[in-house]
Amino acid sequence: MNKKYLSIAVITSIGIFLLSPALVLAKSKKPQLPDKFPPNPLEIKKEDPLLPSAAPKESLTRQERKELEAALDDLNQQAIAQFETGDKQGAFDIWNREIRLRRYLGIIPEIQALSRVGAIAWRQNNRQQVFYITQRLQKIQKNQTKSKSKNINQGRNSQEISSQANNSQLEVLQALGEAYQQVRTPKEALQVYELVLSIVRERGDSSQEIEVLNTIGKLHLAWFDYNKAAVTYEELLGLANTRGEDTERVKYLEELAYIYEKAQQPQKSLSVRRKLTQIYSQGNNQLDTQPDTQLKLSALKIAIGSDYESLAKKNPAFLDEAFKNYQEAYIIAWELQQYVRAGEALQKLIALYSSQGQIEEALQTSKILIETAVRAENLYSLMNAYDQIAKLYLQRQDYPQAMEALQQGLKLARQLQHQETYFSEEIKKLSSKINR
Repeated sequence: MNKKYLSIAVITSIGIFLLSPALVLAKSKKPQLPDKFPPNPLEIKKEDPLLPSAAPKESLTRQERKELEAALDDLNQQAIAQFETGDKQGAFDIWNREIRLRRYLGIIPEIQALSRVGAIAWRQNNRQQVFYITQRLQKIQKNQTKSKSKNINQGRNSQEISSQANNSQLEVLQALGEAYQQVRTPKEALQVYELVLSIVRERGDSSQEIEVLNTIGKLHLAWFDYNKAAVTYEELLGLANTRGEDTERVKYLEELAYIYEKAQQPQKSLSVRRKLTQIYSQGNNQLDTQPDTQLKLSALKIAIGSDYESLAKKNPAFLDEAFKNYQEAYIIAWELQQYVRAGEALQKLIALYSSQGQIEEALQTSKILIETAVRAENLYSLMNAYDQIAKLYLQRQDYPQAMEALQQGLKLARQLQHQETYFSEEIKKLSSKINR
């Protein structure tokens, strides 16, 4: 066959093949991706012998509700027994049946069952079951939102709608929020609590507002979202200031100091800690005063010193304030005979002196640390203090003094049966250096 006609025939065949109905149909269909999990067993609709025959169509009578509730409590006990024998899948199958039937008792009982079983599934790292429960919770939440929108579209009086929404949805939303927490889905939980917050604010319920804000703040902290946590606790602080609640004010300031420290915002944490310092220094009848508040003040001074030290990386002028606060922390703790806390302040001072090349000052402070560790009867701290002194003497190339400190450290290490090899090797290295 002529090559020219051959190529035309091939092209024609390809064209006919591409235009065939079967292929056009196949191309028009999107590929079906397999589901990650099988169908949700909590959404299966089928008859159950525990349900009265009219249950899906009519509301249960009081007696029917009572009998169903007792039967479902029994199912829960069966699931627990199955779980304890090691048949975990069998247990979750029973729990899923229980949850499906709980909805006939109302939304709240169903959500509470989802929450209870969800907590177990999460602890067991049963991702499939957690997925099923989360999916069901999301559907309940979506239905609640649709129900509210439907009422609004029917043209009811807005005040009546608001009142009904507040009363009917608040309990459901709170139950949903708790359930989302049990299955560790913070995004959904926070969405729900924001709705709860708007309802309690609309009602003017300041006590519940504070309670919800605390829940939101804890959720942000639990998931390390320090910026959003800070916004929430600043709001709580503002409410405490308005209401004149000194104890709550201190609690929120302490929380904010922690948050800003974790968020690495030393300027903000410093501002908060200064306010706390003022409160602790003045004393307040509503707060624990001597000696507990003074001990808190000592810890606060150490934290303030650390804030100034962080700020000094960009502006060395802050170093003096860092030294000052560490020294004050030590004095307060020493006077309270809180020698462990005093030792913490001294460790901070020694490290700061060393970083600034002030070896003599660091050595003098280390000797005070020795006495502090002796008074605290803390052999570990004492051993580490001798190690620190040895390193400082080595920087000065004062080998005899360094050797003496290392030998003291080795004695303590043998007593503690800890770090003996380390001190022995350090002594060996120093001996070879001296004998050169």
